[in-house]
Order: sequence, then structure tokens, then C-alpha cells
Amino acid sequence: MNFPFYIARRYAVSFSKSTAINVITMIASLGIIVGAMALFVVLSVFSGLREFSLSFSNATDPDLKIQPAAGKSIVLSPNELQALKNYKGIQVFSGVIEERALFFYDGKEQVAQLKGVDPNYSRSNKLNKFLYSGTWLEPESNQVVVGSGISRRLALGLFDYNNVLEVYVPKPGKGLIENPDDAFNAAKLSTSGIFQVSEDVDDKYVFCDFLLAKELLNYKTNQVSYLELKITPNYSEEEVIADLKMLFKNRVVIKNRAQLNDALYKMLNTENIAVYLIFTLVIIIALFNLVGALIMMIIEKKSNLKTLYYLGAELKSLKKIFLFQGNIISIVGGIIGLVLGVLVVYIQQQYELIMITPSLAYPVQFKVENIGIVLATIILLGFLAAKIASSSVSKKLLE
Repeated sequence: MNFPFYIARRYAVSFSKSTAINVITMIASLGIIVGAMALFVVLSVFSGLREFSLSFSNATDPDLKIQPAAGKSIVLSPNELQALKNYKGIQVFSGVIEERALFFYDGKEQVAQLKGVDPNYSRSNKLNKFLYSGTWLEPESNQVVVGSGISRRLALGLFDYNNVLEVYVPKPGKGLIENPDDAFNAAKLSTSGIFQVSEDVDDKYVFCDFLLAKELLNYKTNQVSYLELKITPNYSEEEVIADLKMLFKNRVVIKNRAQLNDALYKMLNTENIAVYLIFTLVIIIALFNLVGALIMMIIEKKSNLKTLYYLGAELKSLKKIFLFQGNIISIVGGIIGLVLGVLVVYIQQQYELIMITPSLAYPVQFKVENIGIVLATIILLGFLAAKIASSSVSKKLLE
């Protein structure tokens, strides 16, 4: 067995003659355990919060979105449509027409995004699962599904035949309009459902049938505002994007979910990094106790070190004794802290002890990469702390 490691292991598992050194070592070990546990739990909590936050945007965002590179719409050629239907990397795609529109209901008005969707739309996202009242709209009808925020502002109910929901969309074209009545395309709508996802989405969208939106905006055949796609499982997103770029040349811009919500992803990543750095600082403070304990151990074992030195042990070998001892304490403490952290996360997932609301448990998510992050942090910082402490072993000390 390696000579420095053998002695370091003996020092690490045996108690010192000095009670003060034993207390400081125990405090350092406890600090490492608590720091590792806290770091893992916090990373798991943020992983859960990240998934919880993204679940709302994922309800309305597709895997991929194909937008026109210029202008507000794109006309798809028959060859492009056929290529999309035949491409195995796309499970389903949906054409969408979207435009700002003015809605009137019972003397109240509201500007919102009118989003015309075809029957494939409900297969490419999970929005229909967020209906809290009514049903999804019927194809080729004047039914609409509105957000809960718009519904509240208009005091809008389902299938209200006494008061009709009206929509007005500006007609496309140029030049002056002599008659204001000719400036808009209008339609009377029937509300079939109300959805609730998030405040931004609930206050923004009114969904209608694709053909109705096409008629209101005077769109041509195969003209859409954009396409929403769902990738076939086991297909690479990068591969699908590369193939689509070859198909559409430079006519379109293709974005995935992260790019569609870049501000949200940046915020979540920044918060995650900030919390990681804060709790890493806690571990660094705890490791100061380890440095102090190792230095006191060096002073206490000074006579033993002199004996080893005069017997022929090299100075670097004596330094390695306390380098290994510090690494043993930090690694063992980190593993114990990780075990406790995993236990805390498991208990929260299974028994939901901490609640945000009476019906919603605080979200946590177990990720293997979080274990790697915590272990790497503990090992690196523990090594640096032990390196600093072991550097106090010098010829001057021994002579």
C-alpha cells in the first residue's frame, strides 16, 4: 500500500490526543456533509422548478417552429408539403395562421392574438389538456377556445346565444379606405372552451379553426403564418433541423423550444448558476475548518513527522499524508451528504411533505448529473483545502 495513504487513512479514522483537534475535525466533517446535502437538495429543487416552469411553455410550444425568414407568412409548395408528409423524422405537423384581432362581446372589447389551427394542432402540443371548462373547438366551425384572462375581461361564457362574440381583423391591402366598414373582415363566433396555462398565454390567445382564420385574413391555399412540428421519438433534433433547412433553403427560420423561450431559459440557467455559486461558497467556508484541523494535526504530529523524515521519508511524501487525509475527509463527507440529500429528495417526491399550495407539492427532480456536480465540487474544493494545509509541512517545521 502507498506509504503516505496508509498513514493518512490511520490519521483520518483515529482520534487525536487533543480534544480541540477532534472537535474541529468533527465540525469540518459535519460542515462538508451539510454543505453537500444542501447543494444537492437545492440543485434538485431547481431542477424541479425548471421542469415545472417549462411545463407551461411546453403546453403551447411545439418541438420545432418553422417561421418565414421575411414577411408575416409563407406559401408552401405542393412539393414541400409532400416532403413534410413523407419525412419520417416528423411525427406530425400543423399549419397555423396567427394575427392580432379585435374582439367584441356584450359591449366590451379586447385585442388578442387570433390563432387559426388545423385538426393536427392538438396532436403536436398539449394545450387541449389545459381546458378547465368546455371542449376543444370542432373543425370547420365558428367555435373558438379562449384564454381564461380574456374570458374574465369580456365576462365571456360558453355557448352564450344571447350575446355573440364578434371578431374584427384588418383587411390586407394598401391605400386609403373610404368606407371604414370595408376596413375589416368580421365573423360571429361561439365559445366552446376556456383554457388556463399561464398568465401570458391566457391573456394573449384565442384559438379558432384554420379555415375561419384563412377566410378572415384572405390567405391563399397553402399559405400559413408558420408551421408547428412534433419530432418523431428517437430522431435527433439537430438532424431534423438540418434536413428541414435543406428542404426550405433560406426561406424560413427554424426554432426549437429553447430558442422560442430564450429569455425564460436564460433566466432559469442564471438562477441555477447563482444558487450553485452561493451554496459552493457555503462549502468553501466549511472547508476552512478542514484547513484549520489539518494544520493543527500537523503541529500535533510534528514529532512523528520528524522521526519519519530522519528515517528517510521525503518531504513531499510527508505532505501527501495530510493531502490524502484531507481528501479522505472531504470525499467521505461528500458521499454521506449526498446520501442524505438523495433521501430528502426521495421523501419529498414520495410523500410530498412540503407544499406550495394545498394541492401542489414543492417540485423536486432527481438527476444523476446533480450527483456528479456535487461530487466534483466537493472533491475539487477538498483537494484545494488539503493542498493549502499540507503546504505547511516544511523543512523549517521539521528542523
